[in-house]
Amino acid sequence: MSLAQPLPDPDFLQRFEAGSTGILHWEQLDRLWAQLRERADGAWYVYAVGEEVPREPAPAERFLRFIDEMDALLRRDHDEEYCGIVYVDDRENPAFIKIFDPNNLGSSCGSSGLRVLPGWVISRVRPVDLEAAMPPTGSRRRWWQRLFGD
Repeated sequence: MSLAQPLPDPDFLQRFEAGSTGILHWEQLDRLWAQLRERADGAWYVYAVGEEVPREPAPAERFLRFIDEMDALLRRDHDEEYCGIVYVDDRENPAFIKIFDPNNLGSSCGSSGLRVLPGWVISRVRPVDLEAAMPPTGSRRRWWQRLFGD
């Protein structure tokens, strides 16, 4: 009996790195959630970055529960007049959504030079382990090496 992991879709990292559009206003987030609810067909992967990568898409009822819970979390923990922490590949036909954790934002736009990974990714393609695929920057590795030597 083989326990081999299914191979991840190589498209995931390309989609992750591709440009995305910010959901700036809460009304835009409401529209995104409505689109996702309409397409709750059991074909969405829900990935909490740092947790085990899902092997299968979430069943429709679990996906719908995630949307409800995520909406509540974002509105509670990101107490702002704007959203601005959700990014989507295509507002009209979403297939890849990055959601940044309101309690771990750093500089999600990358202006600090350090990459902050999203807290969650919703995708039509099987995710890969982002923490393993996106190692720390060279400057962060050099800092670590200076701190503890080779």
